[in-house]
Amino acid sequence: METTQKSLYERLGGASGISKLVDDIVEFHFENPHINARFLPAKDDPAHLAQVKQHLCDFLGAGTGGPEVYKGRDMPTTHRGMNISEAEYMHTIDDILMALDKNNVDEQTRKDVLAIAYSIKGDIIGK
Repeated sequence: METTQKSLYERLGGASGISKLVDDIVEFHFENPHINARFLPAKDDPAHLAQVKQHLCDFLGAGTGGPEVYKGRDMPTTHRGMNISEAEYMHTIDDILMALDKNNVDEQTRKDVLAIAYSIKGDIIGK
């Protein structure tokens, strides 16, 4: 099957590829001095961290054409009261890009992932 005919889910490596990507994104968030204060507390609660990662995997899996079912809260509800700034959001995007690079994701797939990230931006910023 040609790359252009594969679903975004397949191009990301299916469930295992998305899981690796999520692990890398979360690690980059932990290391990012601009946003890590929001993420570091999760390191002290392994059960909560595992749940967050599972929600991210399910969200990405379902949103990219995989069989996963996202059962978490919607984006506005999840981020309500966090007052996430535009700058913080862009730092998360930077971390996503670094994770995509680390996992050798091709340019078109990177663009498709970014399109998803930007499509939910309004549901996250300033809530």
